[in-house]
Amino acid sequence: MQADYVIIGAGSAGCAMALRLSEAGKRVIVIEHGGTDAGPFIQMPGALSYPMNMSRYDWGYATDPEPHLGGRRLACPRGKVIGGSSSINGMCYVRGHAKDFDHWRDEGAAGWGYADVLPYFKRLEHWHDSGHGGDPDWRGSDGPLHVTRGRRDNPLTQAFVEAGQQAGYPVTDDYNGKQQEGFGPFDMTVWKGRRWSAANAYLKPARATGFCEVVNALARRVVIRDGRARGVEVTRAGQTEVIEAREEVIIAASSINSPKLLMLSGIGPAAHLAEHGIDVIADRPGVGQNLQDHLELYIQMAASQPISLYSYWNLLGKAYVGARWLLTRTGPGASNQFESAAFIRSAAGVEYPDIQYHFLPIAVRYDGKAAAEGHGFQAHTGPMRSVSRGEVTLRSDRPEDAPRILFNYMSDESDWADFRRCIRLTRELFAQEAFKPFVRHEIQPGESVQSDDELNGFIREHVESAYHPCGTCKMGRADDPMAVVDPEARVIGVDGLRLADSSVFPRITNGNLNAPSIMVGEKASDHILGRAPLAPENAEPWMHPDWRVAQR
Repeated sequence: MQADYVIIGAGSAGCAMALRLSEAGKRVIVIEHGGTDAGPFIQMPGALSYPMNMSRYDWGYATDPEPHLGGRRLACPRGKVIGGSSSINGMCYVRGHAKDFDHWRDEGAAGWGYADVLPYFKRLEHWHDSGHGGDPDWRGSDGPLHVTRGRRDNPLTQAFVEAGQQAGYPVTDDYNGKQQEGFGPFDMTVWKGRRWSAANAYLKPARATGFCEVVNALARRVVIRDGRARGVEVTRAGQTEVIEAREEVIIAASSINSPKLLMLSGIGPAAHLAEHGIDVIADRPGVGQNLQDHLELYIQMAASQPISLYSYWNLLGKAYVGARWLLTRTGPGASNQFESAAFIRSAAGVEYPDIQYHFLPIAVRYDGKAAAEGHGFQAHTGPMRSVSRGEVTLRSDRPEDAPRILFNYMSDESDWADFRRCIRLTRELFAQEAFKPFVRHEIQPGESVQSDDELNGFIREHVESAYHPCGTCKMGRADDPMAVVDPEARVIGVDGLRLADSSVFPRITNGNLNAPSIMVGEKASDHILGRAPLAPENAEPWMHPDWRVAQR
C-alpha cells in the first residue's frame, strides 16, 4: 500500500490534514487503530460520560503513581476511535487566549503568534451565533467545524453568569472573540443535536473526495532509510506490513502516542532509546518531555429546588432523554450541558485569565456517578498555566505496550496556592445573591474544609485531570535542543517526517484543547502543501484595563 501522504491518527489534527491534503488532489492514507464512531454513545452530546469510560473507544491510559498526589494514578483517556479524542471529549470549544499564541511565537514557534493563527481559527469554523450576541468579525462562517451554543434555559446556567457579574467580574458575549475574560455562554462542537467531531467535520468529506482512505491498523514505527521517512510499519489483521509514503509521513497520534512513536522509530533522547535497545536515528532530548495538562476540581453544591438535571438521573429519565434524542435530536441529550463558562484572573498583576470555569447544572462526576445528595450543581475549576512539567517515556520497545506517563502534577508550590485560590473564589461566586434561591449547602469540599492544610488535603485527594495533555513534541527553533519540530511542523533531524497535534504546543493554551489542535492541523496542512500561510490579522484582543492593580 502506498499514498502521497501517510497520516498516523484520525484525531483532531489528523482529520483536518486529511481533508486539506485530499482536497488538493493528494492521495492520503490515514492509519487509525480504533474503530467506528457510529452509535449513540458517541454521537449523542448528552452521553459524553460514556465513551471516555469505554475500552472500545479509549486507549485506557493511566499515569504512573503521581508523587505529589499521594501516589494516585490518574486516568488519561485518549480517543481510540475514528475522530480520536474529538469523538470522546466534552465538546467544549475554546480557542485559547491571544497571548497564549504570542507566547508560542516568542518561545521560538515563529509564524504561530495570534495574528498568524487567527485566520486559521476562522477557516476551520462555521460559527452559529443563534441570536446570542458574540463577535462575528472574529469568527469563521463557512468552515467544516460547526460551533453552536446550548439553549441555556436552565435557571442555574443564568445564575452562574449573574453571580459572576455580582462578584464584580466582566461579562463577555464571546470568549472566543475579542474578549476572553469574563462570564458568558459556552461554545460547543455540536450541530443539529449531534457531536460534531473532527471525523464528522473533516474525515467524512475527505473520504468523499476519493483521495483519502482509512486503514484500521496499529502503527508500530516510522520506517526511516538514509535519514528520510519512507513509510509506516503497521500491524493489520495480525500481519506486519509497511504502508509507503511517496512524499511524507505525518504523525498526529496525540501527545501521548506521538512521542511514543517517535521513540520507537529511533527519534528521541539517545540514552533512553539505548536502554530499550532502539537504534538512535536522531538524538532529540525533547521527545516526550514538557508534558503539561490542566487539573481541575469540582466545587459541588446541593440545590434547594428540584431544577437540576438530576431529574433525568434514573432509568425512566435516561430512557426519555435517549428516546427523544434518537427520534428528534432535541432535548437534554442534544447538549453537552456545559452552557455557561468563565475565564478570570487569579490576582492583580496577572495579565490575562489563568482560571477557567465549566458550569454544570448537576452534581456529577466524569464517570457518570451522580452526587448522593440528589439535586445539585457544580463548577469545574482549575489554574490554566501550571509550571509543573512531566514526561512520556517508553515502557518497552514493544509497540503494543502503553507508554509510561508521569505528569508530575502539583510539583511546584505555586500550584497549591493557585488551587486554594480557585476554591475560595468559587465559594465567593456561589455565595452571591443570584444563587441564593438555589443553594442548600456545599457538598464538596464541604463547609468545614477551610484552612490551607484542609484545602490541600482535599486537593490531593480529589483533583482530576481535565484531559488536556500536550507539549511532548515541542515546536521551536531548529537550534533549540528541546524542540522536536520546527515552525513548519517538520521533525528536526529527519527528512520527510512531520508531526502536528497537541504535542507541538510549546505551552498549554487557556481552556480546552480541541480547537487549537484542529487549528494546528489546518495550518500544518498549508506548510505540508508548500503554500504561503494565510495573511496575518492584527486584531487587538481586549485586556482588562486595570489588570496591573486589580483582580477583577
